[in-house]
Amino acid sequence: MPKIARVVLFSSLLLAGAAAQAADADKTAALVNGVAIPQSRIDLRLKAAEQQGQPDSPELRKALHQDLINLEIISQEAAKLGLEKQAETAQQLELARQSVLAGAFVQDYLKNHPVDEALLQQDYETMKARLGDKEYKVSHILVPTEEEAKAVAKRVKKESFAKVAKQKSQDPGSKDKGGDLGWTVPSNFVQPFGEAIGKLVKGQISAPVQTQYGWHVIKLEDTRELKVPAFDDVKPNLGKRRQQEVIQKAISELRSKAKVE
Repeated sequence: MPKIARVVLFSSLLLAGAAAQAADADKTAALVNGVAIPQSRIDLRLKAAEQQGQPDSPELRKALHQDLINLEIISQEAAKLGLEKQAETAQQLELARQSVLAGAFVQDYLKNHPVDEALLQQDYETMKARLGDKEYKVSHILVPTEEEAKAVAKRVKKESFAKVAKQKSQDPGSKDKGGDLGWTVPSNFVQPFGEAIGKLVKGQISAPVQTQYGWHVIKLEDTRELKVPAFDDVKPNLGKRRQQEVIQKAISELRSKAKVE
């Protein structure tokens, strides 16, 4: 998960907890030296645990209950010792406050600036056009120079492509697999490589192709029809991407108006 996404998620959870606490202030899960721990705080921790893949259970609820009691006890003792007045601790508390406010801003902005579904549909059509209607099973051998690539191209006409790849390829991700890159689409690669794939027929080996990574000798192992996921299956990811763009644009606008010295 990108860093800003983690901050937003954490902040939104804190805000949700704060709202629930205000609404259900009379529901107390425990009292620690007279200080109430609201049930809503346990519910907040439970929600966070479920989002991380932990199923709800009596054991989990009990563990969270005990954890929050310990946290309250430690926090009270830290306050007695005046630790919140220490410079580093004060800065951490301020950062936490800012994170909550930033999360509130993000949630409010997205609520008031929802992503148009027509825009998501447009993104989906663009994605389909970029992917095309075919998948390609590709192998390659990467070497540093054109001379080495030409030598490799000669060898693979007489020897096993996989054998030469294991001996000569400089690509650590595919070398031990005989150069195999698996099933993919040309648009997933840098332009010269992708264009070379599109010009090959099954079983054909390319002439040396140069990219910023070096020189490649490419073999098209096979092709098949590409099954693009349905719009509803990819809509959540498309929406998240657009939301990120909306928030980044909002932040950029705020920065342009801010006086930063």
